[in-house]
Amino acid sequence: MELILKNVKKKDLPVLKSLAKSLGFEIEKEDKPYNPEFVKEILEAREELKQGKGIKMTLEEIDKLCK
Repeated sequence: MELILKNVKKKDLPVLKSLAKSLGFEIEKEDKPYNPEFVKEILEAREELKQGKGIKMTLEEIDKLCK
């Protein structure tokens, strides 16, 4: 059986690790890297903003787009 803990506070992690170890549980840490294409899109968007290619919107305008 697998158990996945989400949203664990950093201060609680050592306690959970210690408890798991004392109970003989196996602990695996899985790092999931970002999708390279997604990272490329974000970096390109940041560069476009630096070049002044972005637009400014109010929260109300954004809210209208979401409805």
